[in-house]
Amino acid sequence: MRKIMMKSATAMAVVFAAQSAAALEEAPMLAEQVAAGELPPVEERVPSNPRVIDVAESIGEYGGTWSRAFKGPSDRWGPTKLMEERVLRAVMDADQNISYVPGWVESYEANEDSTVFTFTLREGHKWSDGQPVTTRDVQFWYEDVFQNKELMPSTPALYTAAGEAMKLDFLDERTFTVTFAAPYPLFLTVLAKESTGKPGLDRPGFIEPFHYMKNFHPKYADEAALAAAVEANGGQKWTDLWGDKGQIHAWWFNPDMPVLTAWRVATPPPADTVVMERNPFYYAVDAEGNQLPYIDRVEHRLFQDNEALNLMVVQGEIDLQSRHLNANDFTLFKENEDAGDYDVVTWTKASTWTIYPNLNTPDDTLRGLFEDKRVREALNIAIDRETINELAFSGLGEPRQAGPVTGSPFFDAELEKAGTDWDPDLANALLDEAGLTERDSDGYRLRPDGKRLSLVIQTRHNPLLPVLELVQSDWAEIGVEALVRNLDRTLVTQNVETGEFEMVLDAFDRSSIITADPVRFLGRYGFAHNYFKWWSSGGNQGIEPAADHPIRSVWGAWESAQGASSLDEANGYAQDMVSLFKENLWTIGLIGETPAIYVKSDDLKNFPEGLIDDDALRGIGLAQAAQFYFDK
Repeated sequence: MRKIMMKSATAMAVVFAAQSAAALEEAPMLAEQVAAGELPPVEERVPSNPRVIDVAESIGEYGGTWSRAFKGPSDRWGPTKLMEERVLRAVMDADQNISYVPGWVESYEANEDSTVFTFTLREGHKWSDGQPVTTRDVQFWYEDVFQNKELMPSTPALYTAAGEAMKLDFLDERTFTVTFAAPYPLFLTVLAKESTGKPGLDRPGFIEPFHYMKNFHPKYADEAALAAAVEANGGQKWTDLWGDKGQIHAWWFNPDMPVLTAWRVATPPPADTVVMERNPFYYAVDAEGNQLPYIDRVEHRLFQDNEALNLMVVQGEIDLQSRHLNANDFTLFKENEDAGDYDVVTWTKASTWTIYPNLNTPDDTLRGLFEDKRVREALNIAIDRETINELAFSGLGEPRQAGPVTGSPFFDAELEKAGTDWDPDLANALLDEAGLTERDSDGYRLRPDGKRLSLVIQTRHNPLLPVLELVQSDWAEIGVEALVRNLDRTLVTQNVETGEFEMVLDAFDRSSIITADPVRFLGRYGFAHNYFKWWSSGGNQGIEPAADHPIRSVWGAWESAQGASSLDEANGYAQDMVSLFKENLWTIGLIGETPAIYVKSDDLKNFPEGLIDDDALRGIGLAQAAQFYFDK
């Protein structure tokens, strides 16, 4: 992997060259609707200064249906990342340089000390239902969602500086400012990851369709009408209509929800085939003025297990997909390329498969053991990662500890190797030193309370069960029993949110530009989730760590990064977070930097190879899906 470089645009305005109205072209299916009087002309549907998306290979052709697969109503992240829109968008060039460009804003700029950021909306931009996009939509989100404690009980830490939440001011219909109490040079980096034009309260959004969602907010809606909507959608209170799972607010379930994305849902879950159709008012064009997207429809076909998905792949029924494809099936996919009329294309995953011991587990005795670094180190070095890589990942990954991946500007070679040298003898000695010397009749160690040292590992990743079987075997050799629980994604997520777990196996992702989303290092959804909740909520939720707990130093480093006077200084504090992570060895990293396997139809064009697959860069969204097309 090359070294990822970040091009800063902290103090500049970025405006793309406007396309003349005469140059605009549109998809034939939309031209037919214009001719029938069902849509206004394309010149009235596209902003006067649209976003120009560069094509990966060539100017495309209109039409076609993109076929992919999904696992059910909860599996919306695959479709979401195909098309979500941000205030700013991360773009990666052929040399893996990352820059941030305006998304649904026309321009942005920062003052000299990075305390005030000014954003200008695109003139003539419209929601998917044709209504204007204005700062009233941003104001609605800020005043009635972001500051509404029923919808967002606590202020996300990433949107604060010097302990104070950001403040938004609205200058006119197209211009708004974001002001922080102290310098925040990382704000634009965070914004490109955390802000989203899609509805959903899983993270802040910066914009909501006021003309539509006001009908489902008690500040604006008729009381009787709102109550009827709640009842009709199976809710108990008005907030049940909102959020990621709200039947009104979630685009994934509600075809009427106005969006800014290239496609909008037409047939929502729980249909066996979820259908998305092009947004006639999408705000982006290619360099020749063709309104995007090129592809008319995206169909997501339901599958039950990975064997069914693999069969769809080898039979040529998938046009482009990476989600739910596994590295251990790489050979199968390669052997069937010709028969299935597809290519296997790889990116590099900026993640590491990791077992997270829960420092907040309700079991007092186990919590004490997890807080002992000797125990964490022993569990790490007892694992034969080379064998796991060969047997479970076909040798395609890299035995490593969780942390920034190779090529990241925050990469730490010592952290990458921390706790990865297989040494069961030393592991046994460390556990003895930690006082775990007594064993039962089966040879398993006993905890200080006399119970067997059994560790329950929860996972939602079926293909990784063979990995955990190998871990079980390795830990049994040092007298530690591992019990695997393969659960539904929703249940695992719920258990992590409440802290009701001992260990969980999941990806340690967001490991490229860690300043874009540092939450893995801060403890969220992993080794210290309830500590993180306490910190991020200002003490209103979660569990407070001890006054001398090292997690506080990590939070302090991030707070210093947020308030740094320059980007270089901020990055230095972020590197301190990495060093603290290395020093404490909170996780049990297994295998990382595996290839992100994309199966791509021979006919699908403009899909770039060799990019970085990371949630912080929005996964497949980094490829700018609106510019994909079929060569017919």
